[in-house]
Amino acid sequence: MDAQHNLEGRADEKIERFRIRGMHCANCASTIENAVAPIPGVIDAHVNFAAETLTARVSDKLAAGEIEARIAAAGYSAIAESNSVGAGESALDRQDAHRNLQWVVCTAIGAAVVMYLQHRESSTARIATLVAATTLVLTAGLTFYRGAWIAARNRTANMDTLVALGISAACFYSILTTFPAIFFAGPRFFDTAAELILFIRFGKFLEARARGRAMAALRSLLTLVPDVATVVRDGKERVVPVSELAVGDIVLVKPASRIPVDGVIVTGASTVDESMLTGESMAVDKSAGDEVSGGTLNTAAAIAVRATRVGSETVLAQIVRMVADAQGDKAPIQRVADAVAARFVPAVIAIAALTFSAWMWFGPSLVMALTAMTAVLVIACPCAMGLATPTALMVGSGLGLRAGILFKRASALELITRIRVMLFDKTGTLTVGRPELESVVALDGDDNSALSFAAIAASGSIHPLSRAVTSSAHTRNLAPQFTPDNSREIPGLGVTAEHRGKQIALGNDRLMTQVGAAVDPRARDEAARIAASAATPLFLAIDRKVTAVLAFRDPVKPEARGAIAALHRMGIRTVMISGDNAEVAKTVAARLGIDEFRAQLMPADKIALVKRYQDSGLFTAMVGDGINDAPALAAADIGIAIGSGTDAAKETGDVVLTRDDLYDIVRALVLGRLTLNKVKQNLFWAFFYNVLGIPIAAGALYPWFGIMLNPALAGLAMALSSVSVVSNALLLNFTGPRKLRAVRAEIEAGPGPAAPSSSTPPQARLELPEKKEIATATKLKCEKCGFETAMPTHCNRPMHSERVGHETRLVCWMGPNCGVAEVPRHCDAPMHDAA
Repeated sequence: MDAQHNLEGRADEKIERFRIRGMHCANCASTIENAVAPIPGVIDAHVNFAAETLTARVSDKLAAGEIEARIAAAGYSAIAESNSVGAGESALDRQDAHRNLQWVVCTAIGAAVVMYLQHRESSTARIATLVAATTLVLTAGLTFYRGAWIAARNRTANMDTLVALGISAACFYSILTTFPAIFFAGPRFFDTAAELILFIRFGKFLEARARGRAMAALRSLLTLVPDVATVVRDGKERVVPVSELAVGDIVLVKPASRIPVDGVIVTGASTVDESMLTGESMAVDKSAGDEVSGGTLNTAAAIAVRATRVGSETVLAQIVRMVADAQGDKAPIQRVADAVAARFVPAVIAIAALTFSAWMWFGPSLVMALTAMTAVLVIACPCAMGLATPTALMVGSGLGLRAGILFKRASALELITRIRVMLFDKTGTLTVGRPELESVVALDGDDNSALSFAAIAASGSIHPLSRAVTSSAHTRNLAPQFTPDNSREIPGLGVTAEHRGKQIALGNDRLMTQVGAAVDPRARDEAARIAASAATPLFLAIDRKVTAVLAFRDPVKPEARGAIAALHRMGIRTVMISGDNAEVAKTVAARLGIDEFRAQLMPADKIALVKRYQDSGLFTAMVGDGINDAPALAAADIGIAIGSGTDAAKETGDVVLTRDDLYDIVRALVLGRLTLNKVKQNLFWAFFYNVLGIPIAAGALYPWFGIMLNPALAGLAMALSSVSVVSNALLLNFTGPRKLRAVRAEIEAGPGPAAPSSSTPPQARLELPEKKEIATATKLKCEKCGFETAMPTHCNRPMHSERVGHETRLVCWMGPNCGVAEVPRHCDAPMHDAA
């Protein structure tokens, strides 16, 4: 499985999430990952420093509490997160924010006392300054020493190491100059140490607030679930906590109230605002029998809802888990920052030592050497590099959440920008997906009899074409009132069933071949006529005899052509794949301006086609909505599942579009590019800050301008650099929504549909190579003795003979780039296609 799919679990695996306390920089996150990774039963684990969470994929063999114990041994604490939907920001978060604010206020008071006493020269004032500074270091500054000790115990170094060394250097020198009679006279830097602690704590406080705003989208979802609900039990209305609701409960929902559960309306009719799930601003009319989702807003009248899913099983809870898992993922670009951060702190310590030595050797005094060394230690900021990627991805995924675009992995936000080829399923993706039965042409018997047999075969299937047959049969009062025997849906082919000893098959010509039903010329001509009109023909066979041809028409989505044109302007090649007739697929592809199409594909064929593009070095996306699309969605570099599709398709996709709107594909690409640009900006400024700041702190400006950086100001700059990175990511909340809203207007007001990205003439571009292959034989024959053998297969279909270079070879139906084989020999001569 590709790296971007590494959180996709098997049945014996699960995802566990933990809140991590005690992290101060990206190196802490790496330390925790390294501590958790070797645990038996942990398959992979990612720490999101910005969100302070650990997301681990584990097997059932993992011992309970093992992860928490290993993290505690590393010097941090982990709290397992429940799967229930909470009510927004946790009490622990609020306690931390309040405690951090108290520390900032107390540190400011302590620093003011130290700075006041610092300017007094009496021996009593000197002792009082030492006591006040020491108290401040051992209280407000103790967190940095604790973090440095934890890092040293884990044989690493982090931001706390740098700050602790800087504070210690200032304090140690100041202690010596506090007692000039014993040691030596000189300036004291207690105020520098106090200011360092104050500014860094203040910066971390601002950083935490900014990180909280980065998670605002997810927390706003959590607040949608009411704390209590009115339920009818034993004929009485009771107000109970939402956590006590059970499946089957009848919940009363008043106007202007949030619906607390997923369920079905039992009584009443109202209008429900589902914008939090679908992004659609228009409310939807609902009445008895209609489904409603928890967290949506009942706007008009009171309704009674029978609960079908509660708590962690609701759609809202699943979305929350999906987004939380995405924010726990690590984007590929983050690995660059992690690699630099892992070597950053030791490099800074080495630079600080070199700075001290250089100024001791060439500088005017020990004071200048100590000042420069301390400034270098405290100005360096690994935190900015650690926050650059995850904060931007958190904001980007939150924007997508509000727009109805769910990124199941944060890495998908980066990877979606690499797409060069996008494959579209036809039915239900490019078309409306609700085909209607247009006509029934009976070849043997009357149309009603043929429709009734077709309805029997279709009654056990949920495929859109089967539903069209069932709906038409209901309209004509021909629907079966029983369940047929041995009903089976064969993906990509059709459906089969048995009734009163008769074998019924409804599907394409390949299904007819599979069941042994010969398609006579009359039936084939009728199917060709239907396909030429852009309708889909299906054959009905009873006891291996084709008795009717059914015509289905599925209209193209109105926004499909505009979305395809926008993708072309973004440099993406488009390919339509379908299990439908080649003529139908060709007509639809030409109408939409699609570059290529492939028809009559089985699910395995779609996987093979995805692999072919990947092997060509093209980053490939697959867009689909049906069960038969799920394998290709999983195989593609990026799978995009249309929200109106099946649960299987949504489970497999990396990106889920909750609305049935193809413009959302363009919006997802725009959002991915906006987010990646913000990540690159953050990384640039984080690296630029350190590259510029460290030389200035080391005294690079002193020989020309006489400027030495005060260590306290260096500490403030370090703290504010992290705040600036997070604030830059938060700018997406202002620019992103406007650009996403403008997508539709820009497409519709654009210069018209863009030309397909291929320069090949449309006819040649859309010509199917498999039409040539389908006409070839399925056997090879020896010309000398007449011996026959089965034609070798590739990508689940027979190969065919074709000239490759100067030799005749067996070639895959998808072309020489996919697969080539030697022609078998018999009687010392190459075999030939059997006639």
